[in-house]
Amino acid sequence: VGRGETLGIVGESGSGKTTLGRAMIGLQRAEGKITINGTELSAASPAARRAMRKRMQIVFQDPYGALSPRLPVGDIIGEGLSIHEPDLTGTAFTARVRGILKDVELNPDIAGRYPHEFSGGQRQRIAIARALVLRPRVIMFDEPTSALDMTVQKTLIQLLQKLQAHYSIG
Repeated sequence: VGRGETLGIVGESGSGKTTLGRAMIGLQRAEGKITINGTELSAASPAARRAMRKRMQIVFQDPYGALSPRLPVGDIIGEGLSIHEPDLTGTAFTARVRGILKDVELNPDIAGRYPHEFSGGQRQRIAIARALVLRPRVIMFDEPTSALDMTVQKTLIQLLQKLQAHYSIG
């Protein structure tokens, strides 16, 4: 998949689509070779795998189960920054989280609120913000609209197209 391209994986329930996505970003062991930018995932050093993980993010199917109910939205979105960009703190950290919330068309002032306070579509936008905050090259979506009604699905697809173009994400 090249920058700015979209690839869809289609298959029956239980055929391995989610497993493939999880294996591609190193969340699940897999047989065979997974090569990213010329580096085989299983042969990469832990440091190289960590760097690859930052460039690849996943948004899970269930916007209700994907977000920790114990953390405010700002902490959920910033969690990856704390791990992959530990030098980003204070004002810069807050600005990045707030900027990503704007990018997914949510009011940045919601950062202190908790996931249960939001609709499914809003939760999915929060999950997208969590993936996008690390400025990945690839985002894998595991049926991102399946738990949403038709109107919200259309709006979310339009947002994803806009984000893909803006960030040149594959």
